[in-house]
Amino acid sequence: MCGIYAAFRQPDVEQFKEKALQNSKRIRHRGPDWSGNVIQNDTILCHERLAIVGLDSGAQPIVSPDGNFTLAVNGEIYNHIKLRDELKDYQFKSLSDCEPIIPLFQKYDTDAPKYLDGMFAWVLYDKKNDRIVAARDPIGITTLYMGKNSKSPRTRYFASELKCMTDECDEIIAFPPGHVYDSVTDKMVRYFTPSWWEESKVPTAHVDYKQVRESLELAVRKRLMAEVPYGVLLSGGLDSSLIAAIAARETQKANSKQSSEGIDANKELSGVDESGSLHTAGFSRLHSFAIGLPGAPDLVAAEKVGHFIGTIHHSHTFTLEEGLDALNDVISHLETYDVTTIRASTPMYLLSRKIKAQGVKMVLSGEGSDEIFGGYLYFAAAPSAKDFHEECVKRVKNLHYADCLRANKSTMAWGLEARVPFLDKQFLEVCMNINPEDKLINQKEGRIEKYILRKAFDTSDDPSAKPYLPEEILWRQKEQFSDGVGYSWIDGLKDAAEAAVSDEELANPKPEWGDDIPTTKEAYWYRCKFDDIFGNSSAAASTVMRWIPKAEWGCHADPSGRYATIHEQKVDKA
Repeated sequence: MCGIYAAFRQPDVEQFKEKALQNSKRIRHRGPDWSGNVIQNDTILCHERLAIVGLDSGAQPIVSPDGNFTLAVNGEIYNHIKLRDELKDYQFKSLSDCEPIIPLFQKYDTDAPKYLDGMFAWVLYDKKNDRIVAARDPIGITTLYMGKNSKSPRTRYFASELKCMTDECDEIIAFPPGHVYDSVTDKMVRYFTPSWWEESKVPTAHVDYKQVRESLELAVRKRLMAEVPYGVLLSGGLDSSLIAAIAARETQKANSKQSSEGIDANKELSGVDESGSLHTAGFSRLHSFAIGLPGAPDLVAAEKVGHFIGTIHHSHTFTLEEGLDALNDVISHLETYDVTTIRASTPMYLLSRKIKAQGVKMVLSGEGSDEIFGGYLYFAAAPSAKDFHEECVKRVKNLHYADCLRANKSTMAWGLEARVPFLDKQFLEVCMNINPEDKLINQKEGRIEKYILRKAFDTSDDPSAKPYLPEEILWRQKEQFSDGVGYSWIDGLKDAAEAAVSDEELANPKPEWGDDIPTTKEAYWYRCKFDDIFGNSSAAASTVMRWIPKAEWGCHADPSGRYATIHEQKVDKA
């Protein structure tokens, strides 16, 4: 992953170049390895590079051999080897996984993103036609913003983070996932049209456990494409533990294969070849990383998982004071005032710094599972299977405002890339088309949250099979990350907000907030911090969405999982 910034049809672009470089510098944390820029006509594209694949020859922006197309990409394209094979007429200049986007665009125009398998945000400039095209991955794993300025109506700005745009733009949007923008029409078009997209279309096919398991294993395998040391985030909960267990197996298999065949992964294109075999680079054993307050439940569980799956495990702790001290930096990097996101992002932000200091540049993470399978404990209050399914689809569609934003920006704050296998297109196609009756939480029948995911990796019926996880972890109840790092973390945030915000302030919100009124002192405190950083910018605030449970289902207003009525109620796995 990297950082991109572009200004299209910028008046006096040569004079603007210095300002563009300063704006791009604001996101250098995303790409500390190299910086580049290209000016074509009155358009400038800037790039801050984090080198993961094509280390020696993947500098950006990438210019086509004829000089007509200029491309800046933030992302990873997992099927780049396959695309290179299909686009052999193009004269590739590098081993970058992103370069195939240029010939793909030449062949398919704005349909090009449909053929990409990965996480990405990119801007491509066509010099001959003075045209710019931008696209974002299907779910919005990779961040992207688009801005305008009423004083220069023809100009369009694109950037990986909001902070690049606040000086120039009086209108900013979070670029919608699964969409492509074309300056010819000045419109967004949704290219991502999966079978499950319509919320009202309730699937009827029942779960195929083998298909769930194998599609997740393939999703993990794809994401081990790297030429640098990588690891896994391991909270000790179900989602991160499954990803870690699969990654440990795949890493061991890949290293054994490379050793037996004499493959030097650093001299080859990394990724999944046509046979489905993984070529990877990094440590001989997988490293896993966890964080929490001293004695946190996640730390205990993560240690157990790490030992069981054979990772080199690193447990890190932070104090309440360290977390509170980091809040301003977290809000600056996350560019949100959403309570849930800030609570969970702070430990992840602190952990990412530790990981980067240990020489790791890429990690796998478990975001997306709760949305796909209805894993948040409030889903137990769903009135019907139809309501359950509709909420799952809505949550997946809005991940770019919450968990995807958190995973991307918390890690990229330190030049660390997070990849999320649960949001693989193929895995989504399988699991979003499962009858929601199979996903429902039912205590009487012993069906704990994410039952079908747990069951897909339960090998207890096969004595000859190697277990993926300890049984007590596979069937451990959901703890939202901000809870699992230690309950006193959220309590400490609330206490600090209580001291910082008076009753009178809470009762008199700022007029410029309009209808977006904080209802708690914690929310009020974060909004004030956001305004201090981004200057009361209504354009910046318009990109934020709050994460809250379903009030109409009778759920508690606080998003913490421990307020759900079924929290800590024991059930059998049946």
